[in-house]
Amino acid sequence: MRPTDGLFSLSIKGAKRIAMARGLARCFVAIKDDVSEFIADGSDVFAVHVLEADNDIRASDEVIVVDEGCKILAVGRAVLSAKEMKAFKRGVAVKVRRGVSEET
Repeated sequence: MRPTDGLFSLSIKGAKRIAMARGLARCFVAIKDDVSEFIADGSDVFAVHVLEADNDIRASDEVIVVDEGCKILAVGRAVLSAKEMKAFKRGVAVKVRRGVSEET
């Protein structure tokens, strides 16, 4: 739980559990494969690299970042809403907390 707002923070392990029930969850952001290595290492997601974002995402929501093949890359906090992520071509879309490469 985050002390600043009382909301839960996702871990990679938690993201994998949520991904098993992907039809029910509305917290996924898909990015281009050519930047997936950097995101998995913990870099932030820029709006220009977002391919798709679940419509229910609002700024400050916890999100799971996946590549084009739906492989989990990272977890973090949305800086923009889903509509903004898809429309904007500049700026940070997701502030990544932890990438999958950091877990191993």
